[in-house]
Amino acid sequence: HQLISYRQSIMSPSSRRLMHRHRRACQMALFACFAVAIGRGATSSSTRVAALSFATISSGSKAAWRYATASSPSSSAGGCAPTHAFLGRRHFSSSASCAASITSLQQSAVATEELEKTMDVTHPAYDVIAKDVVSECGAYTTLYKHKKSGAELLSVANDDDNKVFGITFRTPPSDSTGVPHILEHSVLCGSRKYKTKDPFVQLLQGSLQTFLNAFTYPDRTCYVVASQNEKDFYNLINVYSDAVFHPRAISDPMVHAQEGWHLELEDKEQPLTYKGVVYNEMKGVYSSPDSLLGRESQRCLFPDNTYSVDSGGDPTVIPELSFEDFANFHAKFYHPANSRIYFSGDDDVARRLEIMDEYLSEFGPSPESKPESEIVWQKKTITEPQWEKHAYPAGADQPETHMLNVNWLLNDRPLTPLEDLTVNILDHLLTGTTSSILRKTLTESGLGEAITGGGLSDELLQATFSMGMKGVKPDDVQAVHDLVIDTLKKAAEEGFTDDAIASSMNTIEFQLREFNTGSFPRGLSFMLGAMSKWLYDNSPTGALKFEEPLAQLKAQIAESGSKVFQDMIKELLLDNTHRVTVEMVPSKTLEAEQLKEEQDRLAAVKESLSDDELDEIIKKTVELKELQAAEDPPEARATIPSLELADLKREVTEYPIDITDNENDTGIKVVRHELVSTSGIAYVNFGVDVSSLSLEDAAILPLFTRMMMETGAGGMDSVALSRRIGTYTGGVSATFMSSGVKPEGAKEGVVSDGNHMVTQIMIQGKATSDKAGELLSLFKLILTDAKLDSKSRVIEMLKESKSRIESSIQSSGHSYANTRIKSRYTVGGYIGEKMSGISYLQTVKDLLQQAEEDWPSLLARFERIRNTILDETKCRDGMVLDVTGDAKVLDTVQPEIEKFLTELPGDSKGEKLQNFYVEEHPWATQAKKEMAENAATIDEGFVVPTQVSYVGKGGQLFAPGEAVSGASAVVARFLRTGYLWDQVRVIGGAYGGFCTFSSTDGFFSFLSYRDPNLADTIDVYDKAGDALIAAADELEKNPDALATAIIGAIGDMDGALMPDQKGFAAFRRWLANESPEARQKFRDEILNTKPEDFRAFGERLKNFSNPTCAVVSSSAAFEAAAEAGKEMKINQVV
Repeated sequence: HQLISYRQSIMSPSSRRLMHRHRRACQMALFACFAVAIGRGATSSSTRVAALSFATISSGSKAAWRYATASSPSSSAGGCAPTHAFLGRRHFSSSASCAASITSLQQSAVATEELEKTMDVTHPAYDVIAKDVVSECGAYTTLYKHKKSGAELLSVANDDDNKVFGITFRTPPSDSTGVPHILEHSVLCGSRKYKTKDPFVQLLQGSLQTFLNAFTYPDRTCYVVASQNEKDFYNLINVYSDAVFHPRAISDPMVHAQEGWHLELEDKEQPLTYKGVVYNEMKGVYSSPDSLLGRESQRCLFPDNTYSVDSGGDPTVIPELSFEDFANFHAKFYHPANSRIYFSGDDDVARRLEIMDEYLSEFGPSPESKPESEIVWQKKTITEPQWEKHAYPAGADQPETHMLNVNWLLNDRPLTPLEDLTVNILDHLLTGTTSSILRKTLTESGLGEAITGGGLSDELLQATFSMGMKGVKPDDVQAVHDLVIDTLKKAAEEGFTDDAIASSMNTIEFQLREFNTGSFPRGLSFMLGAMSKWLYDNSPTGALKFEEPLAQLKAQIAESGSKVFQDMIKELLLDNTHRVTVEMVPSKTLEAEQLKEEQDRLAAVKESLSDDELDEIIKKTVELKELQAAEDPPEARATIPSLELADLKREVTEYPIDITDNENDTGIKVVRHELVSTSGIAYVNFGVDVSSLSLEDAAILPLFTRMMMETGAGGMDSVALSRRIGTYTGGVSATFMSSGVKPEGAKEGVVSDGNHMVTQIMIQGKATSDKAGELLSLFKLILTDAKLDSKSRVIEMLKESKSRIESSIQSSGHSYANTRIKSRYTVGGYIGEKMSGISYLQTVKDLLQQAEEDWPSLLARFERIRNTILDETKCRDGMVLDVTGDAKVLDTVQPEIEKFLTELPGDSKGEKLQNFYVEEHPWATQAKKEMAENAATIDEGFVVPTQVSYVGKGGQLFAPGEAVSGASAVVARFLRTGYLWDQVRVIGGAYGGFCTFSSTDGFFSFLSYRDPNLADTIDVYDKAGDALIAAADELEKNPDALATAIIGAIGDMDGALMPDQKGFAAFRRWLANESPEARQKFRDEILNTKPEDFRAFGERLKNFSNPTCAVVSSSAAFEAAAEAGKEMKINQVV
């Protein structure tokens, strides 16, 4: 039900299952939003990508976060998708290990004397409220209360060097003006001590942060930082603490105008317009049908409390927010007495208390703060199920299909820990996998294209459950509703089989014990889990302890089997009349109606104003733009704390790797990564070369790999396969992976021609070492014996894919624009666009038609693909097994590895494949031919129903063979955190403005996100070269600013990784044929960046050879752009 807003959030797209909870969260919510993609470079060891993508950070439930503000680490780049372990409301996907072997995952963080001592730390300014040990994750906690201000502070001591600080305020709105969201943006725009216009940006520019963000839920606002560098960590804490308690925004209306909304007018003859970052962000959100469905689904269930309004802001209501109301909201809710302050990591506890006392001691008691922010329980007042209809914007060529959610409010009293866990297991049984009964029944019904709702959402005070479908024909809407109810009745009557329960239980238990949070700080996951109870005045640590309720639930299951789940279905769902069905009806005129309504409203406002009042708006418009364009004075910049170059680690972090080219004469390569500890888990990746396929067949590999996982295999149907994975492993997935490689003998540090690559189907999984045999047998089974003759399931998959891509183009148009542009210039980009870009949507439509009308020919194609990649004469030469574990794990799994390699298909003495480190890949040959024929370098526009634009422009900045210095990473980052942030976001009002650059292929692009402009943004891009040249002159005079830029770029390279990520990073480096010396040289070049590097990059941009545009927007926006001289070839997409 909630939407998360990120000023800058970056996530690797590789961990689809990893973020299942939050993708589902955002289905019920508005979509995650953000402004600028500033994060880890795509080739950096941290695996963050330098492109904006939907960040669905796990907060422990699919309720998720609403509107946020910062740069965040990505999810796992590969290996098994990590999950956020016990984050309150554990929403889980994929699979787990059997109970017997899961116990070996018990956290090894035994109570140590030093950690125990931290619980005894006291400070004269605080009372100790409670002490607790969360043994499940080796956390030693003390809850303090600041005597003078009343603030509560949870100190968590552990051995994690990725330190986390967070401060959360309970901020329930009373209307949909978006005041909590706007305030969340605004408090980071300067403060009493830190006097620049946007300290947040300065921190991004020159920090080693591993997380820097702020986010708004429907009832709270959180500000979070993390860093592995202690000096940097305390710098971040000080800036954030001063920002929340003493922001410039509450005394300077210009901040509210910039971040929230303002009337803009430059000439009396022009029409008035609304501008503002949040205003434009929310116009993008309200353009998404999925977001609208989620919004209405939440509103209808909570008619009487704060969850009935939109904390992010309704674009039609945002302009009602006055500056006075904005400032008063801060005064009311941002007092320390209404805060919950959090620390975790290996830093000094006494220093934590001392730092916060410096801020808290300025405030006296405020006994009214907590009562005024209390969240009122929504009683179950609906006595008969209700049905609502609402419109959503549909494209001109879009089928007039409906969307539907059946929604329940589950509880109007607190759930016990046992009930909490039970309802999560029940949700997994109903919806957690493609074989779960409710999800499977709806998917196979043929009544719609894709599932909506996502099931359980329980991050807020009260839990909800929503399920439905989209792409539903009008005549089938009632049938979808009835099928949801009937399926629940069937589950309540018949219960769940023992193997279904065992699979779901083991899935969740594995993930609880593994506590793998990917690149997100574990401390952040701990904080968000704690906050799910602490926010509502309960114990912050109670929600994180799972041992007792898990044992209780196991005992109940042992005694009465499925009954506990059947009873819960009846109580919370079937016998619960507080149910509302929301039906979304397509409207092909809604977008135009909304545009006209806004124009009419603004015209009426203008008509009501006197000439003097219009002059005042013009004056304020000029003043705001001058303020936005002005540089911060040196004395203001000097207030921002920063690191020095001497604080940086100069050496690249390398990870263990050992390669055996022909393991035991099997003809198969084995790569091992021996780490200090992996908690008894083996992380395994198995690659199979697919270069023998045609490029045409490559386009359907995303579907083929999904079939490997979801159609059953061997003697098992899809349900049995899913349950076996869930019972014996920590998850299995199959994906396509392409890696550009450096040819043998080629010079390092130069742009590749794209002709050399390794293309593989990658099967990935994890299991406790004693279950490695089960894991590897599953690998072999899905590779060799997946049930390809599954017509109905393939049709369901294709319908889901079509629906997902169409929604994604509307909400993440910048990503598709970037892929489209890159396809015109690079071989890898062209292949990537065929497999995941806008053209892939047409491929999916064609495949769907073929599956429905000529299944035998499509089946023959799938069978040919499998036969080709498993050609007995040569397939083993293209196989590689990658294993990460500690010494004990690697020893334990070795016999199973030997067995697995022996049983794989193929001849160990067979033929050799082409050596793509020497020879050109056949896909590259074909791609270049097609590019010459098809990929004309022209400007293109893609029309979707939307109120905002996603504007891209780019091309080949460095030609193949040209050297690219590591300094380019500093310059590109400087450009996106500086010039593009200021011009596209701050002045232009877009929610994101950024650039991407790859030193590997020389491709550079500008991109914007939820942008109110189109032609003007392209003009901004065209002036970027001059901006960099001017910046070079300034950097000559200001070495501190240059150092800041270098520090930020180094921070991008040094993320905190989980064990599986370390192994996979080493594997990818080896696959790409990167040498440690080349990595160190690149890092040295970053550290030695000079102003002339900025000048040289700027000159390249000024002389950009044949760049082109790709834009996702509305018809009206393209018409206006054409009038401004920006002509494009227009394509209707949705």
